[in-house]
Amino acid sequence: MEATIKKNWTEKEIMSLPNNGNKYELVNGELVMGPTGIEHEDIGATLLTALKRFALEHKLGIVCGSSAGYWMKSGNLRSPDVSFIRGDRLKGLKRPPKGFFKGSPDIAVEILSPSDTLESIHGKIVEYFENETTLAWVINPEEQTVLVYHSPYADKLLTRKDILDGEEVMKGFSFPVAELFLELT
Repeated sequence: MEATIKKNWTEKEIMSLPNNGNKYELVNGELVMGPTGIEHEDIGATLLTALKRFALEHKLGIVCGSSAGYWMKSGNLRSPDVSFIRGDRLKGLKRPPKGFFKGSPDIAVEILSPSDTLESIHGKIVEYFENETTLAWVINPEEQTVLVYHSPYADKLLTRKDILDGEEVMKGFSFPVAELFLELT
């Protein structure tokens, strides 16, 4: 269940919040917190690891987990579960920014938690594309599917038999959807 706290938050205050398993976002002036769960985190870690390895091998940019924050034009702070920023958007930096990124990632990944619905995620997807996102994936663990977005509206549904494709954003990256949902035994 998401909890909200309304006040005027600074970036420093948000970055000082405890690392307690909650994902924090600032939406319309309210701090929104929501725990994600183990399955959610496992899927995120699996995809993050594959994306990170590929991005490093090909010197494409940086891959971040759910604690990375992105300042939207609206003033909202969004935190996709996994994200990728192309290297050309980081020119002039020797290291990744210490604070939150101004703008949205090139690839934004959201993983549905039990309390999420596609409708509740839609606002985030719209906001990502209003900024600089060009590719988004919404992973549904319950149905074991991935919705692919090139705009605020999904245009492709992937199932376990399909392959996630980095397309032009992370050219050459591919990952079997089934590997996001591996069983423990």
